[in-house]
Amino acid sequence: MKTMISTKIIVWAFTGIFFILYGVGVYWSSEPASINIHSEVTQDAKAENVAPVVGYTTTTALIKVSEMLLNKPGGYLSNDIMPPSLFLDNMPAWEFGVLEMVRDMALVMRKDFSRSQSQSLVNQHLKEAQPRFNIDSKNWAMPSAESEYGKAIEQLYAYRTALVSSNGINKAQFYARADNLRAYLDEVQKRLGSYSHRLSLSVGREQVNTDLAGDNRAEQSSQGVSYLQLKTSWWQIDDVFYEARGATWALLQLLRAIEIDFNSVLENKNAKISLQQIIRELEASQESLWSPMILNGSGFGLLANHSLVMANYISRANAALIDLNELLTKG
Repeated sequence: MKTMISTKIIVWAFTGIFFILYGVGVYWSSEPASINIHSEVTQDAKAENVAPVVGYTTTTALIKVSEMLLNKPGGYLSNDIMPPSLFLDNMPAWEFGVLEMVRDMALVMRKDFSRSQSQSLVNQHLKEAQPRFNIDSKNWAMPSAESEYGKAIEQLYAYRTALVSSNGINKAQFYARADNLRAYLDEVQKRLGSYSHRLSLSVGREQVNTDLAGDNRAEQSSQGVSYLQLKTSWWQIDDVFYEARGATWALLQLLRAIEIDFNSVLENKNAKISLQQIIRELEASQESLWSPMILNGSGFGLLANHSLVMANYISRANAALIDLNELLTKG
């Protein structure tokens, strides 16, 4: 009799633990809402008793997006080795997508936005911050990913403080020029093109090998085939979807800041509408997902294919991005 009671207690205990972990996992997997960049800039500037200057908004957006990785429900999950994080994959994929966009922006800020010409000095705060974002996202040993990202954020705060500093010695700069913005857009174009391609492979298709772009004089290190049969594994479809969703979420926040800091450049090039169109497409990619799982119906089948829907929004945003880049070059 005692054995039966003990068994029931163990079963009920494990059942209770399972449902608790399941509920925590569902809560931790909820995606953060968009950042109100106007509110964040106003609040931070008021707290620091400063007037925002060019670059303050973009730097603030990068800071807030980076902080969201560490401070959202559950914190940073990608390198957790304990349940329920151990069994979650959608949110870590989302985090990696955000991290990719953070890395791109940090690199461009270090190389372009903060420098006047190719011979100018690198800002020391950005020189410290940018490499720290490149640590392995799954690293949990010392130094952990969270620790390095936190130190990078501290350096971004220091850079932002230097932007509004009246001390000429510690003064930092942010150059909102058309050529600098094109440098960032070039990075984003490649990233969005990759996501669109990976999402479209959810249905599988034969693809012409375009590695050498039809150049009969071009060479590659190993022999390629004329046609490729590509398809994303069923186990990775949701990971690719959430990675793209995280990347577009982060890009949306950063482009809203770009619209403010580069306002005069965009208006001068008649390119503001193009940027707003990109923002609209990215907003559409963040619509609520009502299905409990990522559906993978065939192209024209009975079931939806969420990956293809996301690929459509990203492709449209990328097309508008190409138009924007063209306007900045020739507008």
